[in-house]
Amino acid sequence: MKSMGPAFNRLWGASLTTNLADGVLSAAAPLLAITLTKNPVLISMLSALVMLPWLFFAIPIGVIVDRVDRRFLLAGANCVRFLIAGLLALSISTHTITIYLLFIATFCIGICEVTADTTSQSLIPQILTKDQLERGNSRLQISETIVQGFVGTPISGFLYAAAIYLPFIANSLGFLVAAILAAAIPVKFLQDLRGESTPENKPDFKSEIRFGISYLYNNKVLLRLVLTTASIGLCYSLSTSTIVLFMVKELDLKPAFFGIALSVQALGAIAGGIAAPVLSKKFGRSKVMTAGIFLSSLIILLQGFVPNIYIYIVLSTVAAFTISQWNILLMSTYQSVIPA
Repeated sequence: MKSMGPAFNRLWGASLTTNLADGVLSAAAPLLAITLTKNPVLISMLSALVMLPWLFFAIPIGVIVDRVDRRFLLAGANCVRFLIAGLLALSISTHTITIYLLFIATFCIGICEVTADTTSQSLIPQILTKDQLERGNSRLQISETIVQGFVGTPISGFLYAAAIYLPFIANSLGFLVAAILAAAIPVKFLQDLRGESTPENKPDFKSEIRFGISYLYNNKVLLRLVLTTASIGLCYSLSTSTIVLFMVKELDLKPAFFGIALSVQALGAIAGGIAAPVLSKKFGRSKVMTAGIFLSSLIILLQGFVPNIYIYIVLSTVAAFTISQWNILLMSTYQSVIPA
């Protein structure tokens, strides 16, 4: 695998550790939720609280990312997640956890995730050339899928089966390591990426938010992308918000194997990550994205009628293939049209 430079490799290493922690949490949080309540509305709220920070805080956080040292912003976001996950583990072990406390923790972790992801993504087009974007995003997506899907997620299921608080301890420690790695990114590297922009010649915070909204509204290509992505995200969340209940209660999947079921689906995501730049080069980015989102929508519709967990996993694996392609090509498109 050809190296894409030391700057990318450092960012990649920090991303791997964060994704490991995310993988542990992605399986443990829904399993914890169904032990606290059987109400499908409350279960679905957990997924909503993961996505809401992107709606409310994406633009202000984007402004902050442009104004502060990104190394410390990454480290700070992961430090906060370390503390929240640690408090969750403590509340579980002392039997004081409630579904509403889990909601608050999920929302706060979601805000930190927006911060960390925005900061990381803002560095990629500054580290890589335009012709490297799809390859770099593909490498990040494949690594994310492997670490999250084949390490973090299955480990989480077995840790949860041993003791409910264990995956949250592991999650907390993972974020701590990620914070240390983020802080270890050389200051000189970040200063070079910032160019000649300084806090003194920047407009005030509110002006930058107004500029961001105005830029989005006036850039019709970007506006269509954002509206399309938001619509897809809403519909996808509606279809998957109670999936843990469907798999455990309707398809009789044992909680200990929930992580493994998600891991099998990750095979499709890896294949999609490998295929994305190849298919994009051969057929064109827009055609591949259109085909991918159409197929994934059709598969999600079919999943509601499956008779057993095995067919469900097969369909999910194919859906993961198409969604992975969409994610990679979408990020490459964003990075091509948004100023660094």
